[in-house]
Amino acid sequence: MTRDRDFTALGRALSTPARSTFLNLLMDGTRRPAGELAQAAGVSASTASEHLGVLVDAGLVTRESRGRHRYYSLAGREVATALESLGMVADAVLVSGYRRSRRAEYLAAARFCYDHLAGRLGTALTDAWVRAGWLAGRDELALTDPGAVGLRELGVDVDGAAHRPTTRACLDWTERRPHLAGALGSAVGTRFLEAEWVTRHRSGRGLDVTAAGRDIVRESWGLELPGS
Repeated sequence: MTRDRDFTALGRALSTPARSTFLNLLMDGTRRPAGELAQAAGVSASTASEHLGVLVDAGLVTRESRGRHRYYSLAGREVATALESLGMVADAVLVSGYRRSRRAEYLAAARFCYDHLAGRLGTALTDAWVRAGWLAGRDELALTDPGAVGLRELGVDVDGAAHRPTTRACLDWTERRPHLAGALGSAVGTRFLEAEWVTRHRSGRGLDVTAAGRDIVRESWGLELPGS
């Protein structure tokens, strides 16, 4: 028998600012030590451990022990997708100060949504590939034959993406329009990292678009993107 979903446990798990900070940092698919998460949230190690335990118990985060250290990551891409969608209706966090403002700008410009490109970079690429006929549709994206050829020429592992749904439109919470997700989105993100067209910022989820990255998107699709 079909039953309604019970969101109360998830609501409790999401109910503190520290846990929100942890989840925001982990949404890029990285595995981070408890100490780093505690520092980012401005809480003690013992408080962070309690909060992280709640997220683990709720099935939002997984924990891995390595010697004396514990590392945390999101429980999967489905969790990242759900959190990205919740970002559309969640209140924005007001930022003050140069450092926090720069961090917010990095997130809006380019970031990973678990394993695929998001922010202005992700949505601009998706829009350009739709215009070029590489992707068909808008709410439900589909890879076309010309798109498969073009992405292979860029070095994207299109054929290796067949182990899960190849394309999926993920609604971007900062741009409020879709970016490419699914196996192909993951393969694109991997290629951009391997080619050093983007680099992970040393703190947080933001990405730097390198000079080589700006060149490739300008020459291929006429896009002007911010760099580091």
